Formats: sequence, C-alpha cells, structure tokens
Amino acid sequence: MTNKTEGRFPDPHEFEVPAELKGWEDMYPSHQLFSGDREEWEKNQFWFQDKIHAPEAIPPLDHIFQEAWQISLSQYTTRVFCIPPAQGIAQRMVGCYLYIAAIAPPPDEVQGAKAERFGARVFPVFQNYDELWEKWLVKFKALGKEMDELKIPTELPEFISEEEVLPAPKGYYVSYDIIEGFDRLVNMMFKGWQYHFEMLNLSYLAYLMFVDVARGLFPGISESSIGKMVAGANVAMFRPEEELCQLARKAFSQSSVADILKGDGSANEKIEQLESLKDGKDWLEHFNNVKTPWFFVSCGSGWYHHEGSWITDLDIPFGYIKSYLEQLDNGETIERSLDKIEKERDEIVAEYRALIKTDEDKKTFEDTYNNIRSIYRYAEDHLFWVEHWFHTIWYAKVREFGQLLVNCDMLDEVDDIFMFNRYEIPELLTEVSTGWALGVDIPMRSEHYKATVAKRRKILEAAKKWNPQPALGIPPEEVAEPFTVMLWGITTDRVQDWLKGVDAVAGADVSEIKGFASSAGFAEGPAKVLKLLKDIVDVQPGDILVCASTNPSWAPIFTKIKAAVTDIGGLTSHAAIVCREYGIPSVTGTGIATSAIKTGDTIRVDGDTGEVTIVERAA
Repeated sequence: MTNKTEGRFPDPHEFEVPAELKGWEDMYPSHQLFSGDREEWEKNQFWFQDKIHAPEAIPPLDHIFQEAWQISLSQYTTRVFCIPPAQGIAQRMVGCYLYIAAIAPPPDEVQGAKAERFGARVFPVFQNYDELWEKWLVKFKALGKEMDELKIPTELPEFISEEEVLPAPKGYYVSYDIIEGFDRLVNMMFKGWQYHFEMLNLSYLAYLMFVDVARGLFPGISESSIGKMVAGANVAMFRPEEELCQLARKAFSQSSVADILKGDGSANEKIEQLESLKDGKDWLEHFNNVKTPWFFVSCGSGWYHHEGSWITDLDIPFGYIKSYLEQLDNGETIERSLDKIEKERDEIVAEYRALIKTDEDKKTFEDTYNNIRSIYRYAEDHLFWVEHWFHTIWYAKVREFGQLLVNCDMLDEVDDIFMFNRYEIPELLTEVSTGWALGVDIPMRSEHYKATVAKRRKILEAAKKWNPQPALGIPPEEVAEPFTVMLWGITTDRVQDWLKGVDAVAGADVSEIKGFASSAGFAEGPAKVLKLLKDIVDVQPGDILVCASTNPSWAPIFTKIKAAVTDIGGLTSHAAIVCREYGIPSVTGTGIATSAIKTGDTIRVDGDTGEVTIVERAA
C-alpha cells in the first residue's frame, strides 16, 4: 500500500489511503493537497502528522483554522519579526489528516537581511510586553465583540419590510446580507489568527533564548530545572478553573445551594431549583457574572466544532463544581497552590544565579530571564482568548448560517454546514439567495447538498478508524528546527522510532519509555490511558494521566492526578506548561505512551530525567 523504503517514509505522491476514504480530496482546498506541479519540492520535505492542532480527522469547515495559522505563524517569522534562520511551516492534507513540514533556513544572504531587522523589531516587544499585551487584549476583545454582534438572518422574509423600501429603497437586502455576512465571518476569523501570532512566536523565541543562555552558563543543566525557573505564571487559561473553584467555595458556604449542586439532576434542573431559593439566586448571580467570558472554553482543544463548550453544555462546569464540593466535604484543597511552585522557582533561580562569575554573564542571564518571565505567559493566554473564547463565538455564528440553510431545506441538521469548506459555503448561500430572489417554487439542489453531507460524514467516520503514517518523505539526519523540537516534541530519536514502526516498538515488551523531562518531580501510581475525550470523567484521584496530548479545558483534573505522560509535545507544549504550573511531574513527547501503557498498569514517572517505567502490568 505504500512505497516505504529503508531509511525513509512513504513518498507523499505515491502514498495510498484506505479505499473507504475515496473522495476525501474534494473536502479540502486544492492548495492544501500534494500536487504534481510541486512534486519535486514536496518530495524533498519531511512531513509529519500534526497531532497537536489536528489529532483527528478534520471536518471541512474546521480546516479553516489550519489555513489561518499557517499564514499567520509563518509570516511573523519570515516577514514581520524576521527571525534570521526561521522559515514558515507548510501544510498538506492526506486522508483527512494534517501533515506539516518545517521549511529549511533561507540562504545566508536572506538571513543577513533578516538579521538587520530582527533586533530592532523583537527586543522592543520584549521590553514593553506588559503594555503591548494590554493593548492586544483590548483590540482582540473588540474583534470578538464585533463577531458576536454580527447580524445573520436565519429566515428569509416573504417580502422586504416597508421601512427598507420607503421613503426610499435601502438599495441592498437580505440576499446581499447573508453572502456578505459569511465573508465577514471568515475574514474576522483570519484577522483573529493574524492577531494570535502577534506575540506568540516571540514567547517561544524568548524561551529558546533563555534555554540557550542557561545551557551555556550552566553546562549539564536539566530540562526540568529550566522548566522550574519559568513556572508560577498567572495566565488566562487557568481562569475558568479558578472561577469554578470560587463558585464551589461559595456554594460550600451555603448548604442549601451545595445540596442542590451535589444532586444528580441536569444543570438546567439545578438552575431551576436554585432560582426558588434566596441563596440560590445569589449564587446564580455570581455564576452569570463569570460565565462570560470564562465559560467560553471548549470541552476539547477548540479546533473541532463537535467538541462543544462549557457555555453550550452547562452540565460540564456543573459536573466539575459537584466534584469540587465533594472534595471540600472530604477536607481537600481544590485550588492550584502557587506558593510551593514560586518558592521552588525562586530557590533554583537563586542557586544558579550564584554560580555566575562575570558581570557580563550576569546581565545576559538577567535580560533573558526577565524576558521569559514577562512574555512567556502568552504561550497559555493565547489559548483561552483565541482557541477557546474566539472559536466558541465563531462556531455559534456559523451555526446561525447552518440554521438558515436548514430553514431553507438545503440541509437537514444545523451542524451539516461543517461538512463544507469555507470556499463551498458561499455557493450554498448564493443558491439560497438566488432562489429567494427569483420568487416562489424555485427548485434548488437540496438533495445534492444533503447527499454531499452524507458522503462526507461517512468518509470522516472511516478516517477516524484509520491510523495514518506518522510521517512522509525524507527524514532529516538530525531534527534541529527549534520549534519542531520544543512545541511538537519531534526529535531525531522519535523519527528513528517511527522508521522502525511505532506499533512495533509499542508492541514489544516495553518497560522503559523516554521523552522530555518537561516538569520536575517523581510519581508512581496507576495509569489512566485517555484516548477519547468522554473518558475524562473516569480519571480518579491519584491516577497518572497518559494521553496523546492534553487540552487546556482539562485543568480541573490536574488537581486530581499525580503526573502526566503524553505521546506528543515538547517543553513548550500545553502539557509541559500546565504540569509545571500545578507542580506535578510530566514526561512529554514519548511517541508511544498510549500504545505501550494500558489503563491499570502501575507506572513510575521521573520528570527530572524524562523516563517512564512500567513497574507492573495490570492483571
């Protein structure tokens, strides 16, 4: 089925997908597919599956986020901040999955031209980060508000209203509004993602610069020690969980409220009961004050429409509150404690600071350390504001267009709109506008669109059952591109494991697994292997979480678990950051943890060495 040869991965132009996926190419923009006119260049790249942004098959409209980040991430490194060796990240779709390639550094003359601009553009941002961040937040919230207030008609009127005709015709009407509205919605999404990378790349760059300085000044310093130095950040992505804790505390002090919230009913049933109580009304007032924006958080990563969100499924935050109340009943602490983390951070920074001999080295250390302490929080802040709050608003507005198409009998279900990509939906809206404009009883191609939805849903279901190749093309002798290593956790050793076959490695009698020592500490306990998001409710206190990657919305379980182990992600991945902030050990980027470890296995996690040991297999 593939052309895999020794020392390389399948050729992307000859690689075949399962027959059940026939027609998958029609779901995505043509420029995102491997093509004959770019074959020579594409064959010489190393393509790996992006399991951070797209761990599962991508519905057509959800693919818009991939297009958006490719442009915005790449332009900031190549054209805006002009990071000398950095190029962009190319994308290609294969069988409903996303593959990416880090572009090799440009010629020396281009790097020289970029270097002339780099310092003048980057360091002022580092020096003025707090001020710039506040300005960023103002303009980003304004964009989200503009999107939320976008008027989208979900019904087409029988006749245009009098006020739009008299005393003079308005000039344009609902047929224009719906087409223009979708264009605006798409453009606002792309604008939001342009904003997204305004400082994100620099947060990763600041971390890399600090790592380079630390390794130069302190030869042999561990990855976990470096991680400890930057821990203790107060970031927006933790705010939803903090609000849940406060709501639980408030309910705990009002026994009648707590009794209702610990009950077995739905969120709506509990809200109805609370509204009948004085204390309940008081609690609900606090709840309503914080749910916008803090419950605009995806139940998953924010990258897929079907994940849902807290604000659209209140059973989820109510479920977390119930769990917190039960913990409080047992005398347990539910909040993330920063005291210990900050103390350990300050101690290790002081310890290494004392080793620096020269004033020049001291200044270099302080400059890079202050940069990372200031700017690094954006690595998680952006997750909440862009990939959760902003995406949640966008999904809601898209569903208004979906409702219009359902009301016009073009689709059967509102979410069927996600089965069309961003270039196809204007076609559906144009046909609706045209049919309405022509008059009554005008036939439209409803059956064609409904059949397309059915076909594509079938393809996506088949794609979910497929385990695609981890990589395509020619592997590099050494993986050196820093973002590939630090964010995605792709290393030379990982690529070699892929060449051997991950399944073969995982299927062997594995007792030791190696990854990134991303959060310091040591833990031993039962493994909980999480492969489906819905299984998160099964995570128990004292479990060690084993998963492909973590999602920010899982924050409430980090007070339960002893440690975390992931297949994907480097030292700047979410799993690495969040574990450092909760003071629990983690090993990231193992590649095979979810295949080699089974739920119930007793495992030992060493966050100082990056080693995971399977101590005892489950019966």
